[in-house]
Amino acid sequence: MFDFRYGKPLMDRLIPDGLSHAATSFVESLKINSITEKMRHDRRVVIKRRNVYGERAADLINFYFCAAGIPIRYVSDVREWRRWEARCFQMLNGDRFRATVTDSRTVTLDKLPGDNLWEHMNRGTLTQRMLKAAGIEYQRAHQFKSKELGSGWSHGGASMTNVIYNEKTDRARLIDFEIRHEKSLPAAARHADDLLVFLLDMVGRVPNRQWLPFAICFLRAYNDAAVIRELRKRLVVPIGLALIWWNVRTNFTGSAKVKRRFQALRRAVGKLQRQRSLASDSARKRRRPSISCQRMRPGMPTIKSRKRASKDMAKAVSPGMPRRLPTTR
Repeated sequence: MFDFRYGKPLMDRLIPDGLSHAATSFVESLKINSITEKMRHDRRVVIKRRNVYGERAADLINFYFCAAGIPIRYVSDVREWRRWEARCFQMLNGDRFRATVTDSRTVTLDKLPGDNLWEHMNRGTLTQRMLKAAGIEYQRAHQFKSKELGSGWSHGGASMTNVIYNEKTDRARLIDFEIRHEKSLPAAARHADDLLVFLLDMVGRVPNRQWLPFAICFLRAYNDAAVIRELRKRLVVPIGLALIWWNVRTNFTGSAKVKRRFQALRRAVGKLQRQRSLASDSARKRRRPSISCQRMRPGMPTIKSRKRASKDMAKAVSPGMPRRLPTTR
């Protein structure tokens, strides 16, 4: 059994650089659930069934995540996975669609209209409008609370394949809830990781001229300064065992290309943050001073505001005309 105190060096020796791609392909090839589509009661549904070896495969991958220091886990227990999958789907998409636990190993979900953004990207039809919709949906989803995570909800595997975009309604929705963040990770860090996973899908696939406009469009739509600051810290290529999962997430894009694009994105995000800070300072300077007199220190009497004083003067009873002319001596 591996000693996790020395897990990384030991595993690095067991999986040298020359075998990292083979190890990554193995991890990616493990199918935890089988997925089929059917028509039921005039509704197209997606049937997800946990395979008989799914729990063991999930435990194996989770062992790797733990050894590599990656704070996500497959929901390996089949009962817990059924509840989590159905609950998350219903929470995010229950306004129009539904999810049900069918049997001990199966969850049935309404099929969402539209295509996932991964397909759009590979077809060359990905647009800033789609990315804006995705950013808005990520921000909305992160406002939900989760007792399993202890605070704000997060996806854990929020890749482009799990974002369905409906062109008719200009709406993006999230699906597939097999992976969950570690509860110990703060909410801002989990939310930043969701954004990072989405960007990792794009970093090696979109043309260079589209990389920054697309990434910034997505982050502007998300519009949470604290989470984006956390994301900026994560725009670096990892080392050691974590690099294996990184290769999966980036679809085996060369590290040099990823570093170059992430450096450009870090600069753009930094510039965006400075612009927001300057705009906020400028707005504060343009504020007009209050016309209400405020108490300056304890014991000092409060003077009526101009508005209230004007009203009191208008309501005051006129003294009328004097009966006698003023006399002088």
